[in-house]
Parts: sequence; structure tokens; C-alpha cells
Amino acid sequence: MSDAALPRAPVSATPESDRPDGEAVARAFARCFAGADGALALDHLRRITFERVLAPEVGEAALRDLEGQRRLAANLLALIRRGRAGD
Repeated sequence: MSDAALPRAPVSATPESDRPDGEAVARAFARCFAGADGALALDHLRRITFERVLAPEVGEAALRDLEGQRRLAANLLALIRRGRAGD
């Protein structure tokens, strides 16, 4: 396998020393999605990702797109749970 075919590590424009720690980020997400508005937004997010069913004839691109959305939603929900557990 050539070097061009190897997966690359994610690149961030923010130096590591300037990034908030993971727990601070989790607490921030928990605060953002607190209260009635947060519950409404999370319910909508769950509905359009986890509860969405695609037809059998959809293409691979649509499946991959939905799986990416689900992965992002799962990451957000995990951050929120972690941030709430830390409070």
C-alpha cells in the first residue's frame, strides 16, 4: 500500500494546548441541550436519525449518509450523557 492510500489522522486548526478538555466539552453540550428547548431539539435529532427507515431500494450513498448522521447524533448524545453525569 502506498503512503497516499494510508488513512490520515484528523487535522485540527486549533493547537492541542488551546483545546478545552473533554469533560469541559461534555459539560458544555449538557448545558446547551438542557431544559425544554434542549429536549425538543434532541427528540427531533433522534427522530430524523435513529427512527428514520430507508426504503430497500435506496443507494449506498443514502445509506452511508444516514449512518454518518446517526454516528454524529450518537456522539452528541454520548457527550450530553457524560456532561450530565459530571454535574
